[in-house]
Amino acid sequence: MSLFGKKTPRTQITVFGKTDVGMNRDHNEDSFLVADLTAKKASLLPEVRYHEIGVKGTLLLVADGMGGAAAGEVASEMATGAVYDHLVATWAKDKHDSPQQFAYRLREAVESANAKIHAYAKEHPENRGMGTTLTAVGVLQDHIYLTQVGDSRAYLIREGEAIQLTKDQSLMQRLVDAGELTEEEAERSERKNIILQALGPEGQVRPELTYQKISRGDTVLLCSDGLSGQVTREELAEMVSQDKDLVEISGELIALANERGGPDNITVIVARFSGDNLSDPDGGETVGHEVYRLADADSTTAPVPVFRDEAPPTPPRSSMVAAGAAAAAIVAVALLLAVL
Repeated sequence: MSLFGKKTPRTQITVFGKTDVGMNRDHNEDSFLVADLTAKKASLLPEVRYHEIGVKGTLLLVADGMGGAAAGEVASEMATGAVYDHLVATWAKDKHDSPQQFAYRLREAVESANAKIHAYAKEHPENRGMGTTLTAVGVLQDHIYLTQVGDSRAYLIREGEAIQLTKDQSLMQRLVDAGELTEEEAERSERKNIILQALGPEGQVRPELTYQKISRGDTVLLCSDGLSGQVTREELAEMVSQDKDLVEISGELIALANERGGPDNITVIVARFSGDNLSDPDGGETVGHEVYRLADADSTTAPVPVFRDEAPPTPPRSSMVAAGAAAAAIVAVALLLAVL
């Protein structure tokens, strides 16, 4: 409320999420979560599917698990639950509602989730090597803050164009960044299942933290690679920009991925933003992968490659590639360059 008793305009969100086993898997290892952090409600009930963004914000999560048997399913569910629980236990009780504190708590929650999954795997040898990707979007005021581990993606759809806000933490992306491969060549590579890190396999993880200002009419889409691997960015923009209910759009996106083979589990969250406090899109504004710097952002811990999906017989699926420091990633990239 303002000093004059008038309600302060807030961002409004309309959101829906859906997950599907796909055409080739016998169970679903993806998980997702939608939560109003101010109301402390995590669900797809009407009061969460449409609500005003309160002082503690809103949380959107997509996780794509990996590991033998049901270990991936356990890991992804643990990740989404642990991040939400940590934010409710910490951020919800913080006296200060600053964006810096929100971003810090978001990253802290992902690190805490990693520690819990790693400890669980050590206590349950049958789940050794279990892990999950995680892409988290926290909405506060007129900004979103994104924390990513792995290759689940987030896109901003604005005025009919989809812009990828996250950057895949994969060896193929490293080669694209180095100018050794085009995005098309990387997408066709048999080695695109190798990601640089996941929650669970290692005791420490380096979540990437980015941010983006949102405008009136923006849509944010989160998805596992079961969707992004089958549906192009242009198709995502076209389908999400249609004047349809988000339930229908989510179903159509999943149906399209399944029509193209549905080789993996498919998960999508679609969130539209409105509100008098949001400005209209500015054509000159920077949109994309923008790193958000925290005071303790520097770290010497290097990511280690992980087999994202079906790995070779040895090591088993989702196990870590030998070696555990920066040299491992460098050697792996060099080997890939030698055979491409």
